[in-house]
Amino acid sequence: MSTPRVVIVGAGIVGTSLADELTARGWSDITVLDRGPLFATGGSTSHAPGLVFATNPSKTMTELATYTLEKFSALEHPDGWCFSHLGGLEVATSEARFDDLHRKAGWAASRGVEHEILSPEQCHAKYPLLDPDRIVGGYFTPRDGLAKALRAAEAQAARAISRGARFIPHTDVIDVVEQNGEVRGVRTSTGLVDADIVVCCTGFWGKEFGSRVGLTIPLVPMAHQYAYTTPLESRRGVSSEPAEASLPILRHQDHDLYYREHGDRLGIGYYGHRPMPTDVGALDHDTTISLAEMPSKLMFTPDDFAQAWEQTVSLIPELSTGKVDDGFNGIFSFTPDGHSIVGEHQELKGFWVAEAVWVTHSAGIARTVAEWMVDGTPGVDTHEFDLYRFEKAALTDEYILTTSSQSFVEVYDIVHPHDQPAAPRCVRTSPFYDREVDLGAQFWVSGLWERPAWFEANGPLLDDLVADGLRVPQRDDWSARHWSPISVAEASWTRSHVAMYDMTPLTRFEVSGPGAVDFLQQVTTNNVDKSVGSITYTLMLDDAGGIRSDLTVARLGVDLFAVGANGPIDADWMARHLPADRSVTLRDITDSTCCIGLWGPLAREVLAPLSPTDLASDGLPYFRCVQTTVGSVPVTLMRVSYVGELGWEIYTDAAYGRGLWDLLMAAGREQKIIAAGRIAFNALRMEKGYRSAGVDMTTEHTPEAAGLDFAVRMTKDDFVGKRALAHRTCSSRLRTLRFDDPAAVVLGKEPVRLDGTVVGHVTSAAWSPTVGACLAYAWLPSDLPDSTGLEVDYLRTSYGSLVISDPVVDPEMARIKQ
Repeated sequence: MSTPRVVIVGAGIVGTSLADELTARGWSDITVLDRGPLFATGGSTSHAPGLVFATNPSKTMTELATYTLEKFSALEHPDGWCFSHLGGLEVATSEARFDDLHRKAGWAASRGVEHEILSPEQCHAKYPLLDPDRIVGGYFTPRDGLAKALRAAEAQAARAISRGARFIPHTDVIDVVEQNGEVRGVRTSTGLVDADIVVCCTGFWGKEFGSRVGLTIPLVPMAHQYAYTTPLESRRGVSSEPAEASLPILRHQDHDLYYREHGDRLGIGYYGHRPMPTDVGALDHDTTISLAEMPSKLMFTPDDFAQAWEQTVSLIPELSTGKVDDGFNGIFSFTPDGHSIVGEHQELKGFWVAEAVWVTHSAGIARTVAEWMVDGTPGVDTHEFDLYRFEKAALTDEYILTTSSQSFVEVYDIVHPHDQPAAPRCVRTSPFYDREVDLGAQFWVSGLWERPAWFEANGPLLDDLVADGLRVPQRDDWSARHWSPISVAEASWTRSHVAMYDMTPLTRFEVSGPGAVDFLQQVTTNNVDKSVGSITYTLMLDDAGGIRSDLTVARLGVDLFAVGANGPIDADWMARHLPADRSVTLRDITDSTCCIGLWGPLAREVLAPLSPTDLASDGLPYFRCVQTTVGSVPVTLMRVSYVGELGWEIYTDAAYGRGLWDLLMAAGREQKIIAAGRIAFNALRMEKGYRSAGVDMTTEHTPEAAGLDFAVRMTKDDFVGKRALAHRTCSSRLRTLRFDDPAAVVLGKEPVRLDGTVVGHVTSAAWSPTVGACLAYAWLPSDLPDSTGLEVDYLRTSYGSLVISDPVVDPEMARIKQ
């Protein structure tokens, strides 16, 4: 049986890893091309320091790094080792950093990464060069360590060659040959190479290469300083030439520094200097490439390194008699959100991208791409590094440069999960933005939208509710960041009165045409072939039966549907499944429309006088919609509620947005209507047991395990993922935890323990004003019964919690259907 002809452009650590992974799966017609020599090609791999560390905020990236270090440690090369488990040591010189190391320890615990928290004396024992008086504590990971990137690349290439792959150096790929929207090969400096698949693994040249096929690959080549010290007397003869290093990889993140040994010298990497974007078009590719001279190694700029040296001498006193002996500014790829960029071109079948991948995740990413190409479905959740995760506005040159530069600055920063970008701001604002500013909205950014988190105008409401007995938690400094007790008042008021929520940032598609029903039946799990005016909650699965997204599908006409989705990845997935006969039109209408969520027990009293539609429960029942008017504004009313209260999502064209806001605010004055923000919204949806796609559930999870099997109709003829569901099981379930201490608060990704043993992890959490305690979702063993007591690690403490049934509010659905 023949396999596809694959051309991989780039023989660095990603391209060689991918060739190895593909040939290991039986694909042998693999050609790897590079403009440079093999295997020091002149790209980032050629000068990469080789640090590999598994701990990451992302569960997926932790898994990919773990695979990389284990794979590399098993490689063989005639010159010696490809990976050494020296361990990784992160030291804290501040209490804030030590808190952050405990947070990392929590990530590691929930993902099976071996680790320990160390005292200053224990840090010194593992790294004797340190001044223990400068250290508050440390975080040690014994399986992390040092990769010899060039050896690892060559070793993997050798295996791929033994299975039939070809590696061709000194060959510049000029263009991609295509026909009828499919790859046919590449045109090179030496001729044509036929191919069914072309994979762009060109590293920091990726953006330039993607432009050749009309694809924006949002990355910025950025210079990063790396210096070599003069020899340390205490290290002479300790690390032999073959071993090269014996101390752990050291990271001093309070000052943006890392250290690795080169025999008796130290190599110092520094992220504390100004961002240095690089024009790759100005790089010299025609010079003779060697380890000393290559396009990716720019001249060292000593002035940028001055602070780094000062802090290094403070941490490692022996270097006070030494100096920087040599250095360079090495080019790496940085992206707007710090993640890699992986996937297939939507409009050019067979053109794949695996870019902005550092050595740390290289083999893991390569395995993922190989699985994706060979099996049709990747073995891990990919939404964090999916090629199509970015909004259109995030693909502009200015946005890419600004945010990628910020990614560089934040590499070693303590990043709070709710930290907001300083720039660019106000890229996308709803028609209600000015009104929200007038109410003192504090904004979070998501999908480039400014989204109110809470409103300072509701401060007096908080005071009144507290005086009436509303309990508000006293938060620690970390959990109180980017939060206000006002949000508790907003959530409470929604339950007792009525509130307006700006739902404009919700991604909205219009699906229309004679094939619309069949198309939606095929790509979603539930039955959407219902009467006009129906609304259906449904899921999109991947081919392996994992949850890609959840949707609300409203039938506005026989061949017209409004779809509420979760972002650009959903649009990409749906576009790839459109029928070839053009019987379906998929249109993103998010920017041209807006939405207000009007919810609360008094919502009908506000809205009914403004609309000719019968808004009684039997006039417009739950999960029904109608096109009508509110005042003079034409709207689509959808009787749905993500907060679990009576109300509607009210959609209209953006031009009518401000008028709609003012009309509702005026009409609700008697009911004391308020505007409420995202923090209250999140608390209310958790009280109601509603899940968040990409946070609480991913392709790793089945609908049944996520508690969403009610949204699956196995009686349908077929839908994507149906056959896989029949054979797929899940050993864990998404459960709700209620914390014992009313003051306990967690933020997400914390490990959950049963009798001291980690059995799961938190996905999302919120403080519930209705219950008077923090609620959290956590993936836990399927057989864990209700009322089981569990502990959740949070920074340097642990909180008791109880497994409970959800929802905790209105399980009978009486409030939402009143």
